[in-house]
Amino acid sequence: MPRTPHVLAIQSHVVFGHAGNSAAEFPMRRVGVNVWPLNTVQFSNHTQYGHWTGQVLPPEQIPALVDGIAAIGELGNCDAVLSGYLGSAAQGRSILEVVRRIREVNPRAVYLCDPVMGHPEKGCIVAPEVGEFLLHEAAAVADYLCPNQLELDSFCDRQPTSLEDCAAMARGLLVRGPKAILVKHLNYPGKPADAFEMLLVTLDETWHLRRPLLAFPRQPVGVGDLTSGLFLARLLLGDDLRTAFEFCAAAVHEVLLETQACGSYELELVRAQDRIAHPRVKFEAVKMG
Repeated sequence: MPRTPHVLAIQSHVVFGHAGNSAAEFPMRRVGVNVWPLNTVQFSNHTQYGHWTGQVLPPEQIPALVDGIAAIGELGNCDAVLSGYLGSAAQGRSILEVVRRIREVNPRAVYLCDPVMGHPEKGCIVAPEVGEFLLHEAAAVADYLCPNQLELDSFCDRQPTSLEDCAAMARGLLVRGPKAILVKHLNYPGKPADAFEMLLVTLDETWHLRRPLLAFPRQPVGVGDLTSGLFLARLLLGDDLRTAFEFCAAAVHEVLLETQACGSYELELVRAQDRIAHPRVKFEAVKMG
């Protein structure tokens, strides 16, 4: 029987609803990956409600919790680290130290960084120091970097002029260290209004994927966290990059279809769980020249 992969997922957690680990943990487990959730913040609910309670985990608690895993002899069984929302740059540096320690005991372990930089218009606020940390420190350590368009623009300090320019911007990030860039959401002049588009870029290939854009009164939160988690999970289960890319796009679309059908603001992960594991739809990633 194949060994079950293990992922240390270091990102935010909400008690109610789905964002950060609360969006990624269950779907990753549902497709066959064991998740060790380490929560950078614990909030009552995601911040786009406009009101929340909770606290940020002190940076020193991240290595302290990992010390506990090491003390019972399990750290070498960690196959990957996934990081997302950070409460501070100090938290991020603690995560990079954890990645270093895990790679010492398991050189095959990979690191996927979901560089959450916030969206002030939606009520998601991230300290400016976190953006600087992600660009100048985390990107150099990550095997995989998964920005959305706003984060890609921030990394490159400009906005794209076309789809091809989006690809060029993502390709430019590869020189910082990652093996691949997954752009989870594209926005560029001329993009079809009824389409949701993504990019996967490596040194050798660029893949573009388009699926229908579903309408919601309020866009659900946590879609990016779900995407990054499923992409990493499928890689650990043996998919190549393109296959993992196509799978996560299909599985996320299935979740959104169920969420739309229920008229829900929160992602309907439990109701869609079988379709997360076995998507009925398929979207082809098309290679760009």
